[in-house]
Amino acid sequence: MRILVTGGCGFIGAQLVSLLAERGIETRVLDNLSRGREDNLGPDVELVVGDIRDPATLARALAGIDSVIHLAAFGSVIESIADPIENFDVNARGTLVLLQACVDAGVERLVFSSTGGALIGNAEPPVDESSLPWPISPYGAGKLCGEAYLHAFAGAYGLHTTALRFANVYGPFSDHKKGAVTTFLKNAIVGDPIVIFGDGKASRDFLYVDDLCVAICSAIDADLADDVLHVASERETTVRELAELILRLAGREDLGIEHRPARRGEVVRNFAAADKARRVLGFAPVETLESGMAKTLDWFRANEARWREG
Repeated sequence: MRILVTGGCGFIGAQLVSLLAERGIETRVLDNLSRGREDNLGPDVELVVGDIRDPATLARALAGIDSVIHLAAFGSVIESIADPIENFDVNARGTLVLLQACVDAGVERLVFSSTGGALIGNAEPPVDESSLPWPISPYGAGKLCGEAYLHAFAGAYGLHTTALRFANVYGPFSDHKKGAVTTFLKNAIVGDPIVIFGDGKASRDFLYVDDLCVAICSAIDADLADDVLHVASERETTVRELAELILRLAGREDLGIEHRPARRGEVVRNFAAADKARRVLGFAPVETLESGMAKTLDWFRANEARWREG
């Protein structure tokens, strides 16, 4: 098997590529390096630098490839509100261009990085594959559009597609991310107060990156032709609880927590049921939020010079 990982120089991609290498799978990476870093990859990984929206680049990257793991994305809810057109162009149109290129290149399978919370919107949790998608941000709408095109290409062209709806993923190499986990960790390390937008009661489902990467590999191996699965910890954690955990792990409970007005487009309450992923993929997360966050904090401390420069 030869696999192409789009966005492979990013946070999830870097660790996924490492896991694929450990399993002896030949892997190529396509990344435009707008946010990912080439030094996140090992020395033996083939890198094609380019954009998923460029058919010529895709033709080169897909040559000889059997399966694609599509991680490249415009990944921020808040940034999608600031620039919904760019978000659509990368996440929706970019996915469509990639799907067409996969068909042209004879690729057999594509696994897509979708999202649970942003795509489904404000619904009574736990959400699952039967929940009605009703996104409240351009980011969620773009991911829903990507899922629709996966389903269409499975039906029209026989491409085997799987959309994995990720929970809020955290872990090492996430220093470029703009979400709560990264911001809270950096503040705790440098000694700045943690800022929460809203009253702190908003909740999320946090999943350690290594557990996610195992699920992605399982989706590549599984006999799935046109499917959607939630990959989540099934544990609801409020933003306030997250902040308090990080301050406690960092030994900086003296820093305190500040509250500012809530931001539009962010889901109020979210966590997912992963029954289908357990059944179909054998999904079984290893890390608890406490153990995974401790590992992530250790990485941020050891790599402080890297993210301070960035």
